[in-house]
Amino acid sequence: MKKFITIACVAAALLGGLSARADEPAGDAGAPEAAKQGISIGQGFRKLWKETGIYRFIHPKTPAEKSAELLAAAIQTAEAETSAGHMESARKNIDLAQRMGADQAVVASLEAAYQDELANGAAHHKGLLPEGAGQFVMILVGLGLIYLAIAKGFEPLLLLPIGFGAILTNIPVAGIADGPIPGQPGGFLYYFYTIGVQSGVFPLLIFMGVGAMTDFGPLLANPKTALLGGAAQLGIFFALLGALALTHLTGGVIDFDLKDAASIGIIGGADGPTSIFLTSRLSPNLLGAVAVAAYSYMALVPIIQPPIMRALTTKAERAIEMKQLRHVSKQEKIIFPLLVLILCILLLPSATPLIGMLMLGNLAKECGVVERLSSTMENALINIVTIMLGLAVGSKLAAEKFLNANTLGILVLGLLAFCIGTAGGVLLAKLMNKLSKEQINPLIGSAGVSAVPMAARVSNKVGLESNPHNFLLMHAMGPNVAGVIGSAVAAGVLLALCG
Repeated sequence: MKKFITIACVAAALLGGLSARADEPAGDAGAPEAAKQGISIGQGFRKLWKETGIYRFIHPKTPAEKSAELLAAAIQTAEAETSAGHMESARKNIDLAQRMGADQAVVASLEAAYQDELANGAAHHKGLLPEGAGQFVMILVGLGLIYLAIAKGFEPLLLLPIGFGAILTNIPVAGIADGPIPGQPGGFLYYFYTIGVQSGVFPLLIFMGVGAMTDFGPLLANPKTALLGGAAQLGIFFALLGALALTHLTGGVIDFDLKDAASIGIIGGADGPTSIFLTSRLSPNLLGAVAVAAYSYMALVPIIQPPIMRALTTKAERAIEMKQLRHVSKQEKIIFPLLVLILCILLLPSATPLIGMLMLGNLAKECGVVERLSSTMENALINIVTIMLGLAVGSKLAAEKFLNANTLGILVLGLLAFCIGTAGGVLLAKLMNKLSKEQINPLIGSAGVSAVPMAARVSNKVGLESNPHNFLLMHAMGPNVAGVIGSAVAAGVLLALCG
């Protein structure tokens, strides 16, 4: 697992220069436009190294670095809250940025955007359709998501509340998702989003519940399958580069900056909570489109993956039978989450919110002494949070935020990322089969995406089509749970480099 995390970090660092500026001193939070300047892979490596726990244990952040981070966060939050129409929060962050000594040009830009939104926000409609027509279309979109959840069984636990939230937020006049204004509270979905999603609490609680439901035994029994979970994250970095290229090719009609591109890229990990966690920190305005894309493609795993798997493998490869996995002891299962957490602390602290909660849930499951806590995590708590998370995500599907060219780009890039991630896992499994003494069925590579356990079930189903005696489910669970860790590691790397 150490090798897996290290490989993921190094691969991401090769792209890390996209977030570093060759001609700007580190820590200058007062010039957001500078992110569009030079690219330096060397600075990307250095930035990633300085974000490791090893470095920070030896070199704690200085007061100046902490102040620069706070200033950058205040500027980013002010921009996002102004764009979202949350004027009270935007005002506080603009004032904070000014008190902390932000460049006067930056403050003036923030103030101008704030005043324009305050005076004309209701009149400025940015969607592709007129406001009323857009709201009607988005209500139909919400009904469509509910139909997919009920009639087709596609991720019903999330698509149903997301669809219902989309309907609620697009009801004219009701203001169910609107932020507070002087003298009036905000809509209840605004508080669901602010308290649970913007803070990152809901995705982290979901990860804790997933950990309590996950058995890492198949991964421990065959550790090399962790590489398949890493290979399936290839789609993340393809979509990141694709988003930047799309901005260039369309001349700004579709407009994504580096943080937007990182948020779009994480869709390729096929992990809804991770997508929400990263996007809420880097590009909150894209949250609705990214979340819908991530969960929609997760739900469509049985449709998207099989054609790719069949195209990249022969019938003989699909019929390969793998040896039964060895028994994994209880001690191994208890040590594993602690070891992963320690390695994450040392190598990539920015991923510890996700990895930490995942491993906490898993440790509670495997230790066997807190059955009540484990049962709550994997049942009552995760169910309650899922309801509120779905409604909060649905609240970001307002017509003017969703019905635009950027959303179309996100949906296309997300699909391509998902397909490339699937292909990456299958192709690496083919290579491993050629190099390994024991045969490996390439179909289990497709389970490296984080859709647990659906992707593993699809691998098993396609394998049975070629060989009725070929049971790949447990073998596919290895890369499947590795993919959960891999997507969280990728999110941590992107947060460290782009945040």
